[in-house]
Amino acid sequence: MAENGRDYSCPSAQPDMEDARIFGIVSGTAEAPRVAFLKAGARVGAHELAKLGPINPTHVFRFTGKCEEGRCAQFRDGHCSLGKRIATGLAAVVDALPPCTIRPTCRWFAEEGENVCYRCPQVVTLVSEGVTPLNRVAALPQPSSSGRSPDAAVTGV
Repeated sequence: MAENGRDYSCPSAQPDMEDARIFGIVSGTAEAPRVAFLKAGARVGAHELAKLGPINPTHVFRFTGKCEEGRCAQFRDGHCSLGKRIATGLAAVVDALPPCTIRPTCRWFAEEGENVCYRCPQVVTLVSEGVTPLNRVAALPQPSSSGRSPDAAVTGV
């Protein structure tokens, strides 16, 4: 639960997660995506998403939902490792805080502060194949043989 007694929101949710709603529209290119954030969240049901046909909803929309904490592979040691990697491993793409309907409950903002918000518009839930900074940061760290924490550093970005 958020420190204020509310559940945290996941800013990189899947459409089928608990409390899922759209909070952004994906634009840009596969190599340089950008998200235009909505002024209000929009709930969309399976029937509406089915109208997209073969297009994956995460290629069109950015979803938020209830943070699944320990049920999520990105959650480690009581924190979202993805939010940390985004805040430390991606370059800022905006110089002012973007409008955001989930900031009051966003796990990334709660843990990383404004720093992650300057990077958030380039984050899409399902990244394209290939080697891009977002792919390198989004990939789950593999345990190293050195015994160091897999989140000890983000390299190659």
